[in-house]
Amino acid sequence: MQTQLADFIRDTADGQEADAILRKCVHCGFCTATCPTYQLLGDELDGPRGRIYLIKQVLEGVPATATTQLHLDRCLTCRACETTCPSGVHYSRLLDIGRVEVERQVPRSPSQRGMRYVLKNVLPKPFLFSPLLAAGRTLRPLLPARLRNKIAPAAAAGRRPAATHARRMLALAGCVQPTLTPATNAAAARVLDRLGISLIEAPDAGCCGALAFHLNDVEAARDAARRNIDAWWPLIEGGIDTLVMTASGCGVQVRDYGHLLREDAAYAGKAQRVSSMCRDIGEVLVAEREAIAVLLKPAPPQSIAFHSPCTLQHGQQLRGGVESLLQLAGYALNPVRDAHLCCGSAGTYSLLQPELATRLRDNKLAALQAGEPAQIATANVGCQCHLAGASNVPVRHWIELLDERMR
Repeated sequence: MQTQLADFIRDTADGQEADAILRKCVHCGFCTATCPTYQLLGDELDGPRGRIYLIKQVLEGVPATATTQLHLDRCLTCRACETTCPSGVHYSRLLDIGRVEVERQVPRSPSQRGMRYVLKNVLPKPFLFSPLLAAGRTLRPLLPARLRNKIAPAAAAGRRPAATHARRMLALAGCVQPTLTPATNAAAARVLDRLGISLIEAPDAGCCGALAFHLNDVEAARDAARRNIDAWWPLIEGGIDTLVMTASGCGVQVRDYGHLLREDAAYAGKAQRVSSMCRDIGEVLVAEREAIAVLLKPAPPQSIAFHSPCTLQHGQQLRGGVESLLQLAGYALNPVRDAHLCCGSAGTYSLLQPELATRLRDNKLAALQAGEPAQIATANVGCQCHLAGASNVPVRHWIELLDERMR
């Protein structure tokens, strides 16, 4: 695709990256076949190819409009198009650049600004989010169904083993996960403890920054990355060489710290090192497969359906590893049609685009429940809560299922 970027961006780092990405696109349209929003809406501008054209126009100097913003807002950033693309177009990076420029040009309504302000300033802060969620749980029976289904019931974390092993790994607690699904990191710690690995957390680390980043507040995302790097750095210098992510959405963001802070002289090197250390919990445990096999206890087979989040299969390009561990543990995995499609959670998407998110969730649940599984397993807190709000069967993080089979 030929480009002629405008003066305001041509010679910047973002402009050079956007130009390189645009030149890779050959207009083939393979991406539309796997785009969830294009499948729902059938509009070229609600598919990756159409959005690429919109971003190209803006970066070439055509003023952005509210319509431009709408079509970019509707993108889930699921990155299924990147998995499909034969030319290796890094669409998500181009989208990030385009969204920031459109945000600069097109004012949002007061209600939109208010909603985004609350999301950016409440969800990443447990001291605000936790009491609000507790209040929501108390009032849950009185709330409209749409809101009631988004409030996850309280759950117990279970035993957290003491950090007694010489071999240690570092985990990110995250922002909403400790409150919404506290069993996830506790189960991961128990599984690793049986393998002779202690899983620890840095108290001063918090939100990975993905929430602000996908609301087009890049500077807030960079600040979150710097805060986490500062919290982790003494432990890294102390010898820890693996940073474990139990939420695949956080994993995508932390793997991108090196790119996010590439122009920050004080943090670029540290950020690149942190990104290189980042591993999904599935990656860590696949490497321990033989030791896990020895620790598994006999159990009757159970039919489950696995929902692979977009951040796992498309964002991190990790496919098959979690499924192999669940099968090793004796679970029978049901086939899931259209497993590549997004469930509609996508961070704050389910709150900002509720109609599309609900349609995607209902389609995903129909596919997951078609084989009548006893449980649904997934790998990201957002997907877990989004699906659980309307599921007929329990939806849990897959590490909890593995933990139960190792007891």
